[in-house]
Amino acid sequence: MSEPISRNRPLVTLQIAELPFEDIDPPADARRREDVGRLALLAADTVAVAVALLLVSILTDARFTPWVAALIPLYALLTKMAGLYDRDQFVLIKTTLDEAPALVAVTAIFVLFVEGVRALAFTGRSHPFLMWGLLTCALIIARAAARFLAVRATATERLLVIGDAATTRMLEQKIAAHHGANAKVLGRLATQDDDRDSVLGTVEDLPAVLKEYRPDRAIVAPEQEGNDIADVIRLLTACGVRVSVLPRMLEVIGTSVEFDDLGGRPLLGVRGFGLSPSSRVLKRAFDLVVATSLLVVGSPFLLLLVILVKVSSSGPVIFRQTRIGRDGNEFQMWKFRTMVLDADERKLELLDENEAAPLFKIADDPRATRVGRFLRRNSLDELPQLFNVLRGDMSMVGPRPLIVDEDRLFSGWQRRRYHVSPGITGPWQILGSSRVPVSDMLSLDYLYCANWSLWLDAKILARTVPYVLSTKSGEYASKPR
Repeated sequence: MSEPISRNRPLVTLQIAELPFEDIDPPADARRREDVGRLALLAADTVAVAVALLLVSILTDARFTPWVAALIPLYALLTKMAGLYDRDQFVLIKTTLDEAPALVAVTAIFVLFVEGVRALAFTGRSHPFLMWGLLTCALIIARAAARFLAVRATATERLLVIGDAATTRMLEQKIAAHHGANAKVLGRLATQDDDRDSVLGTVEDLPAVLKEYRPDRAIVAPEQEGNDIADVIRLLTACGVRVSVLPRMLEVIGTSVEFDDLGGRPLLGVRGFGLSPSSRVLKRAFDLVVATSLLVVGSPFLLLLVILVKVSSSGPVIFRQTRIGRDGNEFQMWKFRTMVLDADERKLELLDENEAAPLFKIADDPRATRVGRFLRRNSLDELPQLFNVLRGDMSMVGPRPLIVDEDRLFSGWQRRRYHVSPGITGPWQILGSSRVPVSDMLSLDYLYCANWSLWLDAKILARTVPYVLSTKSGEYASKPR
């Protein structure tokens, strides 16, 4: 590594002039990654608009004129104005669901404009709602596919962590566990006298580290705020390095904050904890609509599963277990039986194989029946919980319902997770419950309650489907019977 600058100089005096001119630019891989990402999204939008217009013409009597070709660059312009081509360069995890509300709004504006020039663009009856729905769905699918391909067609993003060793290890674990993160940690710069294992230097060595290692992104995890950290961020951004900040306070307040301005000084307005009465009504209505729809559509499949469980082994089809629900009240949770009848008696024999203490979870539980393994591997054993949702014991999305013995392990702020009803799925489950520590589960549940919105529930439900269908769905098999 190049010779570091003097450690006696205050960090505030770090100057961009200490780097050669050619270093004050993003690395070539970073530039290519951003260019490919933007072009992929532009191509996805073009395809989505063309497909939506084609479907409208097929499904209705609308006939488009050659002027309709001008609508594609118009949509691209609206999307650019909304910042939807530039967002990916600022974030490490590039997801389409997070930008879906903005896509819905941009699509609505686009459809309104199309209606305004309808006589010029096409003939026949107007179908704005059909066009809006088709275009929104096409955009979400096309953009998700474009991001998937772009991430895998570009080089791995190289990360420099500025923080302590524990934070660096945590980030490495999170990146390794996240299937959508194409990134790796090069090393870290220490902000204080902590464990110096695998450290590239201190923050005073930043210019030399940038020159030698050429990171694409820096993740800043400061122990405290101050001018030094501000200078670090200024230097990083001036040198073309993307910056992500890991503020510790968000572990408590979450991301649902309102930005305020006090004479040029930013303030964060923190939402109160929990759901308001109107939010509870909205969440309950959402649960009833989704659960009822799934039961109606899936009733023949449910009947088939009932038959399979009944003929595969002796015992009842439905397994009932006492769980802790909203406000700490007990309820009977329903699942398809997936184990032999004496499973509870054999639990003590398997304590040494437990993979998620203090909870009890075994990925390949020998007590499971053949049909039970299939149901667990595909999370089909959870389907009877839809009746728990109709009864009001559970929600479609919420914290994981704990058994009584597990519930006794938690106290204080950890019990705030009972402010809402437990869910069939939730933030912990879609991350891979056997891979996420229990301490993280409690934090995720707390933040879910603190930042709840209807869109958050919809996102978690949408992410549950590909998670269950992926190879990681086998982790669901480690849940209690």
